[in-house]
Amino acid sequence: MADAILTASAILIFLGVGFGVLRLILGRTTVDRVAAIDMLTVVSISLIALYAHVAGRSIYLDVALVYGVLSFLAVLAIARYLERGL
Repeated sequence: MADAILTASAILIFLGVGFGVLRLILGRTTVDRVAAIDMLTVVSISLIALYAHVAGRSIYLDVALVYGVLSFLAVLAIARYLERGL
């Protein structure tokens, strides 16, 4: 049962990657593209967490946490640039 849940979650994560890339390509404005990139980072964080569970190594959760913080700071910097410029 656990293997089926892990497989289903991996399929849903890769489906999320597909939709994120589609939004990145079809996004009309810069804000749409930034939101798509932010969504892709969230999906990749969930993929890292899933891999950490499958591999049984908790160090990958630390990597996902640092990646999430850096992604948040990058989105803040891009939003500030788009709002006022540097």
